Amino acid sequence: MSGRVRPFIEVNERCAASHLTAAELLVLPRRQQKGTPEMFHVIRPEGEAHLNRPHVIVHRMKLFSDEVTTVEGIPVTTPERTWLDMAETLSVDQLVAMGDSCVRIPRAALEGRDMPLCSMADLQRMIHRHKGKRGLRKAKEAIKLIRVGSDSPQETLLRLAIVRAGLPEPELNVPIISEDGRRHHEPDLSYRKYRIGIEYEGEHHGEEGQVVRDIARSEGYQGLGWTEVRVSKRHMLNDAKPAVAKIRMALIGAGWRKGQQATIAPQPPF
Repeated sequence: MSGRVRPFIEVNERCAASHLTAAELLVLPRRQQKGTPEMFHVIRPEGEAHLNRPHVIVHRMKLFSDEVTTVEGIPVTTPERTWLDMAETLSVDQLVAMGDSCVRIPRAALEGRDMPLCSMADLQRMIHRHKGKRGLRKAKEAIKLIRVGSDSPQETLLRLAIVRAGLPEPELNVPIISEDGRRHHEPDLSYRKYRIGIEYEGEHHGEEGQVVRDIARSEGYQGLGWTEVRVSKRHMLNDAKPAVAKIRMALIGAGWRKGQQATIAPQPPF
């Protein structure tokens, strides 16, 4: 991506890749451009000379120096500024998914970093700083729904569907701690009070090695006395109603009744 972008955005030191282009460079979940020639988004700060280039969408707006970072030497808007800019075109749910990705704590062994791309405070700072910006209403709505802990956009969309259906809000990637104090695996979403773990299974779960791990995980659930609810792409159709129905059935089976909220028990130290 950086090789494709560089010739189009290296205009002057005050311009930066932004919007959809920045989201791609920062590896944030985004809506793909389909059926149109590839376009590159650049912010030209107010007061800079006019910019007119083929295949470049120029956004003339305020851009503060602390809202620019670099990716492979290319100036790019920071994750928090990119999130706010994308509020112009994303739905609230898509914006929540992007926000979740910004604030999630990465798995250092797999991703080579152990710090979030930004914090909730950083996102809120963008909202306060850019009053009157297009998309601000959606950003304000989305930030109330962003949570630390979601590992994928699918997990975010599932959580939002669960809450909208009137079910308790689940915890995200919290490890199961058995009575003997041992730490076990981390369900994608869970209800410790009801001993229910929800696993979203992406396409990679059809791979042979992953199938073996999934079977071992299911056996682990049984051994701990937990219920496992497995959700896949097909359960996310029709506003995730099939997924919600499975989760509701598991909750009712565990003693939950409509109107109750799941009490989040204190997490044992580990």
